[in-house]
Amino acid sequence: MKFLDAWSESACRKVARHSSRRGFLASASKLILGATVLPLLPVARAAKPGPIADEIPMDADPGDPQSCDYWRYCAFDSYLCSCCGGSHNSCPPGTVPAKIAWIGTCRNPADNLNYLISYNDCCGSSSCGRCPCSRHEGSKPIYSVSQSNDVNWCSGTDYSFLPTCSTAVVIGVAAD
Repeated sequence: MKFLDAWSESACRKVARHSSRRGFLASASKLILGATVLPLLPVARAAKPGPIADEIPMDADPGDPQSCDYWRYCAFDSYLCSCCGGSHNSCPPGTVPAKIAWIGTCRNPADNLNYLISYNDCCGSSSCGRCPCSRHEGSKPIYSVSQSNDVNWCSGTDYSFLPTCSTAVVIGVAAD
């Protein structure tokens, strides 16, 4: 046991001769700062992402995108871009998608799964006026703005008048 005491004493004295308190404090500060910054680093935290609009096979995407009864339009309130020169997931030429959107959860009858749908207004010209569609399944009152379909989402763009039409883009499979 005396050997262990003598060895640890000599090691401590050697460290004390070759280091300073300021150096120790600087090293300890770097360690603490590094430990607090570590959780801020970007990490892929999501599990396997669900399919997005272009990854859903055509046979698993039943219905007519030019009909208000299309399954993606369950919380829709606008004109269909598929009737205005665009498609159910892209804006017509001459318009830009709004920077903000409302979301809904719709059940796909082909696979019986719920999908998160991002409804994006297309802004940039006057209202299309063709294929109006207003479905309010799961729509929230105006106090829950992010889930309401009764807001002019073009107000955040350079084109702050009424939207031309709206798209319905699948974000992914909704978690149960």
